[in-house]
Amino acid sequence: MTALIHGYLVSLSLIAAIGSQNAFVLRQGLRREHVAAVVAVCALSDAILITAGIAGMGTLIASIPWLGPAMRWFGAAFLLVYGALRFRAALQGGEALLPANKPSVPLIKVLLICLTLTWANPHVYLDTVLLIGSIGSQYAPDHWSFAVGAIFGSLSFFVALGFGARLLSGLFENPKAWVMLEIIVGCTMWAIAASLLLG
Repeated sequence: MTALIHGYLVSLSLIAAIGSQNAFVLRQGLRREHVAAVVAVCALSDAILITAGIAGMGTLIASIPWLGPAMRWFGAAFLLVYGALRFRAALQGGEALLPANKPSVPLIKVLLICLTLTWANPHVYLDTVLLIGSIGSQYAPDHWSFAVGAIFGSLSFFVALGFGARLLSGLFENPKAWVMLEIIVGCTMWAIAASLLLG
């Protein structure tokens, strides 16, 4: 039980930091667009990565010298482009972002963006595979209880973020609020991209 609770708390503390994936989930939650699918993709991806980390995948990744730099450059390029799109949306004034005024984005497009923000981000591997994997290994033979706790921590966070975002929907009926959100998301994407390029 201790390993389970610790896994839950460690997962929450790592995932709660604002990042590209969380910003995307928040944005989809505010738009009330494909929220369940986005939450499911994020939670399932984290479950796979956490399981891989507990199973020792972090050691294997560290042994492939070219993989880290390749992921870093690809992730930075994607975040720069996605951030630029958010700044462009902000310059358009925000009205186009209101669900009533804009057609729904196709599910496949939303899922591809979500998968890219998740799997092309080296920070995801650092947090889930390497950090959670190394911390969880200290709980042997209860390391799988730690993993279950960490997976449920991730799931509960994404459910709260995605579906809880609608509580802010009244605020985001104002186009100016959407403009500010897009600027914050764009800045977040570019800051993460800069940290990847400079790190």
